Amino acid sequence: MSASGSVTPLAGAALPRTDQVPLPARFLLHPLRPPARMLLRSRYEIRVHGAEQVPASGPVILAANHIGVIDGPLLAIFSPRPVHALTKIEMFAGRLGRFLTWSGQIPLDRFHYDPAAIKSCIAVLRAGRVAGIFPEGTRGAGDLDLARFHHGAAYLALVTGAPVVPVTFLGTRAPGAPGSALPPRAGGVDMVYGSPFQVPPHAWPRSREQVAQTTALLQAHMSVCLDRARDLTGRALPGPLPEGDEPDGDPDRAPGRGA
Repeated sequence: MSASGSVTPLAGAALPRTDQVPLPARFLLHPLRPPARMLLRSRYEIRVHGAEQVPASGPVILAANHIGVIDGPLLAIFSPRPVHALTKIEMFAGRLGRFLTWSGQIPLDRFHYDPAAIKSCIAVLRAGRVAGIFPEGTRGAGDLDLARFHHGAAYLALVTGAPVVPVTFLGTRAPGAPGSALPPRAGGVDMVYGSPFQVPPHAWPRSREQVAQTTALLQAHMSVCLDRARDLTGRALPGPLPEGDEPDGDPDRAPGRGA
């Protein structure tokens, strides 16, 4: 990959290989975004800040904090470019699963090492598209605590050299509400894009130490962007989930094993 972010012809043959990995579908990814925006804006006051931080072309990783059930749909619908987001595999069943597949989302097994999901993300980035990821792995306070900040976004940045643009969600869950709750009707929701974080691509093999160090740097950068987002909007995070509404397991299976 060149310094300009363009994809070299042999990128797919670099380790991990993705030249034989099919790209996610885009059948519904583009046409449904405008009507979905209209529908959501009829229910919530959605404010998008700093969308110009997302490069207009080339590979991009959007890395967001995760406080409410609506964060994923908002990322896909209101981002300035269509997003292929890592989405828990439990959702890929029945009609919803077909919809997610046709709209280009990527199933992720959060409880086991999932090389297929990671390779799909790398293929998306090598094709100059946008990948979305929630480094916290599951809904929570959204404060990007390093103890719950997983390695996936940093690993993708190390493999591809794609910039990571932080996204801060504020208002998608009310204080004290469970993780499955929608925002209050007519409530304000803010999406704030932060300044890009970028590291040079590292050739194979990539060590756990490299991934861990890059993860810590990315977490620190996203935390600064989160603080700036709170200052900009004057809003606070919703705090921890209510007692008894704990995250559904630990999805951290870092993909940085010499791949």
